[in-house]
Amino acid sequence: MLDTLTRLRRISPVQLAFFGSLLLSLIAVVGTVTVGKDAARYLYVSQQIVEHGSAVAFELFNWPWFSLLLAGTHWISGVSLELVAYLWCALLMAGTCALLVAITQRQVPGGGYWACLLVLAIPAFNHLRNDIIREFGLWFFCTLAFSLALRWQERGGWLRALLVQLAIVAAALFRLEAVLLFPVLGLCLVGELQTREGWRRLLQINLFPLAGIVAALLWLLSGHALAQARVDYVVALLDPRSFLAGFNAMASSFAKVALQKYSADEARQVVFFGLLFTLLSKFVAQCGPFALPLLYRPGWRGVAEYWRKFRPLAWAWLVYFCVLLIFFIQERFINSRYVSFLNLLAVPLLTIVLLCFARNFPRLARIFVVMALLVMLQNVVSFSAKKTHYLEAGAWLSQHTSPADAIFYEDSRFAYYAGRGYPYMPVTREQAMSAEHAQKFRYFVLIARPDDAALQLWMTQQHKQVLTQFANRKGDTVLVLGD
Repeated sequence: MLDTLTRLRRISPVQLAFFGSLLLSLIAVVGTVTVGKDAARYLYVSQQIVEHGSAVAFELFNWPWFSLLLAGTHWISGVSLELVAYLWCALLMAGTCALLVAITQRQVPGGGYWACLLVLAIPAFNHLRNDIIREFGLWFFCTLAFSLALRWQERGGWLRALLVQLAIVAAALFRLEAVLLFPVLGLCLVGELQTREGWRRLLQINLFPLAGIVAALLWLLSGHALAQARVDYVVALLDPRSFLAGFNAMASSFAKVALQKYSADEARQVVFFGLLFTLLSKFVAQCGPFALPLLYRPGWRGVAEYWRKFRPLAWAWLVYFCVLLIFFIQERFINSRYVSFLNLLAVPLLTIVLLCFARNFPRLARIFVVMALLVMLQNVVSFSAKKTHYLEAGAWLSQHTSPADAIFYEDSRFAYYAGRGYPYMPVTREQAMSAEHAQKFRYFVLIARPDDAALQLWMTQQHKQVLTQFANRKGDTVLVLGD
């Protein structure tokens, strides 16, 4: 036992974070039966690229670089697409964890192992280890950009600035919102713009954006169109006019539904602070037990240290929070996966607070470590019922229906597991089952209970019946309805 502990002490926090992350990803993936919705789309696009060439990529998805990476790796290695995807996600996640620990321990003496515990246990991004998502690439290359940016801030240099920008571009190939790091790095230099050196550094860190603007102008002047669906979407999302219109519409709807007419003027404040609190509460909740040391008042001094030592991450937290708020207002929803980047950016801050707490309460810190280890396992080990009924439904559809049949899939993964790709459903379930659209589909593959009274009535009206049904251990049921 003593030999084992001695050997563990020889492993640096960075190494422990990297290999511990790989182990946790392996545990998470081993217990996975079905891939997520986004994963099914990426894998389908990759399969089409393998079969029909890269030209088909942008026809199927407007930002397909992750799928191109998977397809290229599969073509070189011969490993199955799904396994390739899991390997890439595990490696990118492990790299993110290692870089975060390296960044933190370099600026926070004695914080290496606490940072390691954080990155391996914090629920925000660790509970996603069994998924195939583009965020893993975003997190890795953004963290790499921060690591390089902190060194560039200390030493300067055109080459270091170029490497920072290359890392941001690589992150943007996974998710376009990574380009926000360019203005973030510019904000870090605001205090230096009173000197010529400050302006030179600002030019260093913005070579790529400037080159992109010049290239776009030359392209437009040559008579070509400049349009990309994903870019257009992000630009429209950040358009102040669109934002204000969306916010006013949301406030107006809230006032009509929930407020008396003499309180309608307060609807904007209620909506704004309600959304603000929702985002903050999601951030805190996703910290898991690591949010508890935030209740320790002296630990809040760490905010100043975080701002001083990790300014690029602090500015990125503020900017990304604002972007999430805009997205929340524009799209009327937010999910934990999007918010998780805030938790990742806050790892150094949480490490500083946790280290302060541990130094003042060493006994409680031991209990805290045990609790964190339990959360670490909870993130990757699930005893809930698997979606085996998805696989069974897919197999039945493959054998008993034709690719030419008009089928409505409540979840497009049914089609994916039937070998029918990942079709986009132009209507919702309610719309598909309406009198206007119901006759357009021969089959309906729904997640529902067969004894649902409303469904029974609809089947009678539309002359449909349950052709087959599949249920998992929990009793969740997939119904295949047809004539």
